[in-house]
Formats: sequence, C-alpha cells, structure tokens
Amino acid sequence: MQTTNNIPKLTVVGAGPGDPDLISLKAIKAIQSADVVLYDALINVDLLKYASSALEVIFVGKRKGCYAYQQEQINELIVQRAKSFGHVVRLKGGDPFVFGRGAEEIDYAKSKNLRVDVVPGMSSALSVPTHQGIPLTKRGISESFWVITGTTKNHDISSDIALAAKSTATIVILMGMSKLSEIVKLFSAENKQDLPIAIIQNGTYANENIGVGTIASIQDIVAEKGLSSPAIIVIGEVVSQRATLDRIQTEVRELKTSF
Repeated sequence: MQTTNNIPKLTVVGAGPGDPDLISLKAIKAIQSADVVLYDALINVDLLKYASSALEVIFVGKRKGCYAYQQEQINELIVQRAKSFGHVVRLKGGDPFVFGRGAEEIDYAKSKNLRVDVVPGMSSALSVPTHQGIPLTKRGISESFWVITGTTKNHDISSDIALAAKSTATIVILMGMSKLSEIVKLFSAENKQDLPIAIIQNGTYANENIGVGTIASIQDIVAEKGLSSPAIIVIGEVVSQRATLDRIQTEVRELKTSF
C-alpha cells in the first residue's frame, strides 16, 4: 500500500518512557497507519499491537552494546522500505529528538525525497523523575535543569557534566551508568559530596527500581541494589523532595483511613 500521492513517507514517533499508557494518541494513530515499523530496544513491545496492519515489524535497536543494525543501515532501510511499501514508522523510546538520533534519520530521509513527519514523545529525562515524585524545578530550590548525555559518541564522559557540577541546577544524565564513578569525582571536586542523587532503573515500567543517596554514598547504593542500565541519574536538592512527597502521601492515606 502506497501513501497519499504515492510519495514514500517516514514518520518518526516518540514512544514515551516505557509505560505503554504514556504514548500519545497521535503516536498510536501513526503506528496503526504504518506499512513498516522499525523499532528500538527501549520501546515497550506492547506498543507493537498497534502495528497489526503493518507488512513488516523490524527490530533495529541495540542491546548490551550489540547493534541489530548500524545507523547507516537503518537510514538505508528506512528509505528502501518507504519506497517499496509506502509509510515507514520509526518508533523510538522517549522523545526522538532527545538523544534519539531522530534528526539524523529525518535529514537522510529528506535527502532521498521522502515526506517526513514527527510525533513528539514524552522524554524519559522529564517523565521518569516525575513518576518518582522528583520535581526537576521547584521555587526556592532549583531554577533550571540540565539534560546531558553521560557518554559521547566517542565513548567519553560529556564535558558538559563538569560545567553542570558547578551550577545549582538539577542535573539529569542519560546513558551515564558506565561513567558513574567519573560523575561522582566531578561533583566531589566541587565539594558536593552531600548533594542528593537518585538513580532510576527501568523508569515507569512495572520493574522500576530506584536508589537514593548522596554523591558520597551512591556507588555503594548502586552495588547494594544491583542497579544498572537502562537508568537515569538525577542530581540536585530536588531529589530530597521525593521523601517529602512520600511522607505527605502517607499522611493523606492514613488520614483517609481514619475516617
């Protein structure tokens, strides 16, 4: 089946942070209209039920450092399938423009004369801390937040983390678990050993796990809880608000049951 006007089309779709209920209606409609779906490792596979009409559903993600396809191969696959079948949906975890390489795929598709559309997704950088009751900003505590990749394309730690460590902003680090010891050193060098930090693994999934501590204690907590990737690192005074919110929620529940 070819798309409208017989022009091959790519739709880059953000699947959200993991909980399948956190995908948008527009994203669902895009998946339902797809002739081919190319999906990543971090999407919830329950979402593939919406692709029941697709001719092909292809895993193109990365698991434990092993690539199903290299990026150049994915680019070519998008174009080849769009020209052969019509509408390709590229399904990505979180938001496709937040460390999702969605812009690269769109640039390539446009260079090959594909029509292109984008459906935003709920970024894990924002939604996962929120799901755990951690506000990224709060009046009087944090006026801003940084979202940083922990690991660059050269597999080095991002130099922006050293800059962020000097600020009072909330710091959200994606893809940073392999650099945790280096991150701790950078914040310790700024005399921030007591700064609260949370590490949230499998955010918004049923098996979500969290470790909360300080810069000084977090590596021991990670070892104790067995935390690993995929995980998000949140650093800042706002992390302590989670305990406050938990206490308030507990008090409200106790109050309700007393009546």
